[in-house]
Amino acid sequence: MQFFWKYIDDLMGKGLDISIIIELLFYVSAVLIPLALPLAVLLSSIMSMGNLAEHNELTALKATGLSLFRIMRPLFYFMIVLSIVTFYCSNYVIPIANLKMRTLIYDIQQTKIASIVTPGSFSKDITGYSIKVEKGKGSKFQQITIYDKSNPQNLRSIKADSAEAFKSVKGDFLFFKLFHGTMNEESSADDEQTGQFHPGRKSQFETATFKLDLSGFKIERTDEDLFEDQYEMMNIFQLNQATDSTIKQYHTNSKTFAKVYVNKGVYTYCVDARTNFKNEAVIQDNLKQDTTHVIHLESIPKSELISTYDLAISKLRNNKSELNGQHQILNIGRRNLLKINTELHKKFALCVSVLVLFFIGAPLGAIVKKGGFGAPVVIAVFLFMVYYIISITGENMVQTETVPPWFGIWLSTFVLSPMALYLNWKANNDLPIFTFERISRLKKRLFRK
Repeated sequence: MQFFWKYIDDLMGKGLDISIIIELLFYVSAVLIPLALPLAVLLSSIMSMGNLAEHNELTALKATGLSLFRIMRPLFYFMIVLSIVTFYCSNYVIPIANLKMRTLIYDIQQTKIASIVTPGSFSKDITGYSIKVEKGKGSKFQQITIYDKSNPQNLRSIKADSAEAFKSVKGDFLFFKLFHGTMNEESSADDEQTGQFHPGRKSQFETATFKLDLSGFKIERTDEDLFEDQYEMMNIFQLNQATDSTIKQYHTNSKTFAKVYVNKGVYTYCVDARTNFKNEAVIQDNLKQDTTHVIHLESIPKSELISTYDLAISKLRNNKSELNGQHQILNIGRRNLLKINTELHKKFALCVSVLVLFFIGAPLGAIVKKGGFGAPVVIAVFLFMVYYIISITGENMVQTETVPPWFGIWLSTFVLSPMALYLNWKANNDLPIFTFERISRLKKRLFRK
């Protein structure tokens, strides 16, 4: 439902086949594995152990001398296999599903250009134009009429017997190749002496090409919005390669900029160059080769001094602009490394979170002794909300660069692991989670007179 609400404007009114919708939902369902799998493991573990405890089967097994960990061993082996399958899905299936889903959405959005012309009715999807065709299929139409109102000072109406539509490579313009038609132009200019006067002209053509600007048509945003998180479409090997290339490009940009910046002005930057760079011999050679002499400010006339100050201020502003641009480039590289590390940790954190939630759900089911879809569902949903909120909080902290990626992505594991150990200890020793005696004893200590 969240996916449909997000892309409802791109799916509605497109005449898409049901197969396209099913294919898109299939890719979306694969992307939702990181959400569905932890909840499924938590709920199934609570229900399984809760059923055993509710029907006293767990008690019978313990009476034979088996501990809770020995009883859970087959389930633990199954969870190991499931974690391996989860890693395979996270490393191979989910990136491919992400890529295919976003590519398919992009293709659907691109069909806007082909679907703006509906036979038998006026289409006003493109601002400033009204288009009507009597009949047509695909990109070929019959009896087309185009009203061009993009320029209020020059209104045009074009009619043609047939037309063929095609778009530019970047999708910025839509072209109509028109055959056997007429064009009427009317100017809205006013003549102050004779009153309102609208000159116009009419021309005929055998073939003509009409171009429509699609800059106001909401389609170019797809490049940024859909493919912004491109690292979600990579496996760990591709992410490692992207890490190496990003670091290499980061250092290359820094060294290139530093070298160019140092050589721009010897006198201005020689001190900084000696502080930040070890290659002093090159700077000394540049200083020796420089034949300019020192000019004292007192010897410069006031008129020239003002122009010198202005020139210096202009150079400083240019330098500041260049430094800001370099700073932004370096920030982009740093942000890319942050995204790569985040995706790397996500692939491993999902596998471990499945195991952690199993070791929470299994002992909890043995303690509450409830199976079925009643209490286990309520408990599982509540615990999953805690897990999900912690996970989202960690990811948001990583995105805002509050914490490093390893801490933010593994935050839910760090928080829930002590809970898993505590519940396993309680269930193995047949102890309740909370005892009223301890609570009352704690109250007496806290509120002692």
